[in-house]
Amino acid sequence: MSEIHPAPMEQKPQNSQAVVIFDTTLRDGEQSPGASMTFEEKLQVADLLDQMGVDIIEAGFPVTSEGDFEAVSAIAKRLKRASVAGLARAAAKDIDRCAEAVRPALRPRIHLFISTSPLHMKYKLQKEPDQVLEMITASVSRARNLVSDIEWSAEDGTRSEIDFLCRCVEAAIKAGATTINIPDTVGYAVPHEYRALFETVRQRVPDSDKAVFSVHCHNDLGLAVANTLAGIEGGARQVECTINGMGERAGNAAMEEVVMALQVRRDTMPYHTSIDATMLTRASKLVSAVSSFPVQYNKAIVGRNAFAHESGIHQDGMLKNAGTYEIMTPESVGVSKTSLVMGKHSGRHAFKEKLKELGYELGENALEDAFARFKDLADRKKIVYDEDLAALVDDEIANAYDRIKLVALTVIAGTKGPQSAALTLDIDGKQITHQATGNGPVDAIFNAIVALVPHKAVLELYQVHAVTQGTDAQAEVSVRLAEDGKSVTAKGADPDTLVASARAYIASLNKLMVKRGRTRPEVLTG
Repeated sequence: MSEIHPAPMEQKPQNSQAVVIFDTTLRDGEQSPGASMTFEEKLQVADLLDQMGVDIIEAGFPVTSEGDFEAVSAIAKRLKRASVAGLARAAAKDIDRCAEAVRPALRPRIHLFISTSPLHMKYKLQKEPDQVLEMITASVSRARNLVSDIEWSAEDGTRSEIDFLCRCVEAAIKAGATTINIPDTVGYAVPHEYRALFETVRQRVPDSDKAVFSVHCHNDLGLAVANTLAGIEGGARQVECTINGMGERAGNAAMEEVVMALQVRRDTMPYHTSIDATMLTRASKLVSAVSSFPVQYNKAIVGRNAFAHESGIHQDGMLKNAGTYEIMTPESVGVSKTSLVMGKHSGRHAFKEKLKELGYELGENALEDAFARFKDLADRKKIVYDEDLAALVDDEIANAYDRIKLVALTVIAGTKGPQSAALTLDIDGKQITHQATGNGPVDAIFNAIVALVPHKAVLELYQVHAVTQGTDAQAEVSVRLAEDGKSVTAKGADPDTLVASARAYIASLNKLMVKRGRTRPEVLTG
């Protein structure tokens, strides 16, 4: 078996070809149940995607809600480099609303889609194939008269009949589509099929060279990244992906995995992207924080254990030569090899530098708040691990724009009930206190919150885990609330599990109020 060595990161082969990165974290990624982001969080993610070199950012689905329209429009106005795309169905209302939202962008794009598989056409659209063809021509033509950059997608493309799919692609290109996306909408394809699909369509469709072909793969069978790379081999030059592989059901192709596969294996895939790979870990942490979707420890590229070695054999090999067990360097994706040990004697400068090493850059106010919480944490823990800092800062980022904030909490618990909790909240700058009892300390805390901020949301999930090892480990609590079919999940972190529980419930409640459109929380009066 031949040895595999990582290709030099700074070199590009002479026959390399550019692959355009189309990020849909803010659209397809946000459609993950419970992963909705606030307006401010969307702007924060969009700014980072723009900075790291994403070519096209799909900012949302403007016709679905006023909030989505406003977010797409705001992102279109503020980005300095990337194209901004909005999604639209093959309907005049969708197209016009999308055009209005993306028009302020430096390079606006309308992303049209319509189903082309027999299953979708019959049961979803209830249209005949000829009607679908007419809708493609009409919708692309309408969009092309409003915006010059049009992408057309064949929803459920991998389960479409090849002859009809080719006719649809031909119609879209003829009407003015500049990008053709053939998505594996339900994650059904396998790599050799997906590559052959692109080769066949590009060969059979007249004027196919006038459009850029795109891949969009879902991960239902765990093949999203493999299919994405196969599609590139088949001639696609745009990749639709998300940070951390977020997306509906099992998610989408993960941007960090696609980018690093192309970077590390240039010997077999002579392609390159515009992504600054050293920002991948930072992007992963941000998206995880604002969406409250944790990254699995063994996740490729950005997982906590991606560059961790516990086996004695592995450690011995790493000490002699890092290449024995690492095919890429931690630094190449924004992870530092060295660990700066943090404790109660650490100063503000060391804390700030450590956060930079972990991929965080906070404003002065946010930094002061995070530093105060760090000092409190360091006083209660013997060792502050990187994971402790990440959990602490993620908590600060996720709650930066909250209208409801925890000020103080005192809990009385023991063998004799009922347990009680005295809680003080800051609601829009006004501090209010209430004491409640419950069947256990957590129940008492949640009852106090409900009394101060009345609501009918149902607690669907309450989950606690330790961020690090030891009896003084910081607790990370996840809370999911559901109301009228809407579901949100949020996290809270603190060495005191009860405080972490209160933080998580309040964070989830803040998200729920944003999602249901309330401008201010209802509060206890009198």
